[in-house]
Amino acid sequence: MVNSAKAVAIGGGCGAVQVLLGLRTHLDHLTGIIAVTDTGRSTGKVRDLASIPAPGDIRNALGTLAGDDTDFCKLIQHRLSVPKYDPLNGVAFGNLMLAALTQHTGDFGSAVDALREMLGVRVRILPVTTHSTHICAELVDGTLLEQELNVRALGKPPIKRIFIQDRMAVAYQPCIDAICDADLVTIGPGSLFTTVIACLAFDDLSRAIRECKAKVVYLCNNTTQPGQTDDFTLADHVQQVMIYLHGRLDAVLLNSRAPSQSLREAYARDGVDVLSPTSDEIKRIERMGVRPIVRDLAQLTDGKRDLFDKQDSIRHDPLAVASVLVELL
Repeated sequence: MVNSAKAVAIGGGCGAVQVLLGLRTHLDHLTGIIAVTDTGRSTGKVRDLASIPAPGDIRNALGTLAGDDTDFCKLIQHRLSVPKYDPLNGVAFGNLMLAALTQHTGDFGSAVDALREMLGVRVRILPVTTHSTHICAELVDGTLLEQELNVRALGKPPIKRIFIQDRMAVAYQPCIDAICDADLVTIGPGSLFTTVIACLAFDDLSRAIRECKAKVVYLCNNTTQPGQTDDFTLADHVQQVMIYLHGRLDAVLLNSRAPSQSLREAYARDGVDVLSPTSDEIKRIERMGVRPIVRDLAQLTDGKRDLFDKQDSIRHDPLAVASVLVELL
């Protein structure tokens, strides 16, 4: 039975979309708020060409939600092969479409909505901001880094905090409106600093979450991520989210479905630790005033996935996640 509740999922083009994929079998009113401060690979090239917010996660969110039933759905995910012209080589066609639609409509938010309608996606997808800005990081040694590609670089001191480069950049107003009207707000999963906190670092967005009537739930990652959360525990992840929300977090979903020993070892060779909830971690989270919900939530595979130079960690099962979230509602 379809629930009339309204839900907002905040994150990137993979993590937040897993939540939306599950929830759309239960709820009619869904909104995804997607990070747009990436600078790597295809996204970075299109940002340089067209001076727009990062289109990659938006494109992937829309493409995944649309499925691959039509040639057009497949086309927006297609990457051009232009080896003799590097600015376009490897660029996803959907990223170029968003650049063209932004120039045509005069607004990045309108461009995203236009592409959503072309693809027939019912879930509303919003960029967290329509400003073409970047994230910056202060490391624990005081070093300041600009742009996402540098913030997630390997072999640097730990990240102390994330902030938005352009102090005049604000969250997209429809994002604020959706949060204020929501019954459920989910945060993550996804790269903790360069996706999740890249959204929460917009002060007006985090303020809207703190003041909203909705249940606010964080979906914690199932593994660490090199360059961002090396040596982090589950409780460390929760604590970072709490900092940017000033303590406004009702619950956190923790995965208890363990991968095989061979898969753990395969991740460990790449510096990735599988995160499993222990009684001590659960108690630590409870002391923060957050309700830990431990369930089998992982979507396990036979082998480890690699996504370019990022570690594509163990994903969440959309249906398992949705089942828990609907219970909370």
